[in-house]
Amino acid sequence: MIVYLDRDLNADTTEMLLDYRNLTDVVLRTRLEQNRRIFIAEGRETISRAVKAGYQIRSVLCEEKWLATVVNSVDEAAPIFVASKEILEEVAGYHVHRGALAAFFRPELLTPRALLAKSNRVLLLEGLVNHTNVGAIVRSAAAFGFDALLIDQFCADPLYRRAIRTSMGTIFSLPWTRLLDWPASAQIVRDSGFAIVALTPNELAQSVSEVELPSRHVLVLGTEGDGLRTSTSDIADLLLRIPMKAGIDSLNVSAAAAVAMYAMTLPNGVRSNE
Repeated sequence: MIVYLDRDLNADTTEMLLDYRNLTDVVLRTRLEQNRRIFIAEGRETISRAVKAGYQIRSVLCEEKWLATVVNSVDEAAPIFVASKEILEEVAGYHVHRGALAAFFRPELLTPRALLAKSNRVLLLEGLVNHTNVGAIVRSAAAFGFDALLIDQFCADPLYRRAIRTSMGTIFSLPWTRLLDWPASAQIVRDSGFAIVALTPNELAQSVSEVELPSRHVLVLGTEGDGLRTSTSDIADLLLRIPMKAGIDSLNVSAAAAVAMYAMTLPNGVRSNE
């Protein structure tokens, strides 16, 4: 169903357009998306990846010049709202330069135990509230062969629009769920047969380039600035650090994640020594 917003507006259309309002307001969007059980994907490629991954589409909002491309990417039953660039910007609250937005229904999340049962290499994000960092780390995790993602009770939503965009839609192919009451709930990880491996700048930690990792492990990354909670470091089976020079003691968390995950994919014999 194609609806042109300059002439086909009605009560039902107005209600569905609420999905796309205030897209730049993180607090309002978080509340609205959780209440409506939806998330927003931006751009033709990202929308297409979500559809191919099996996510159920609710509606699309796009410029007319993108209509033919969008129609080929989505379920025929999903309403497609077509608008001018000006109306699109008025609805969304910003210039949508990728030309198309889509609202998807949020799936039910697996329990942490169910997710871990299907995985061997898992990433756990502790307290990361920056959506761009979360998206960048998700992209690296997918690139370096991690099976799944766990986030703690404070971590930003991986299905928030900015996180999805930064991940280039790879969050749709990386199973994930939220692990509440971390690190008190660490026993769930241990009971599932995983070692807890924590990345830290602590000089007493072992170099990520030298350690033989357990076959089933959860790599924990802490928040930007404060890093890992002390209680997390205390329960870790293994503390890892990235060896650095020139007096640098840490990297941006997304850069550190990429370096560490790449190093962890290499056999010990080809890793660089300090």
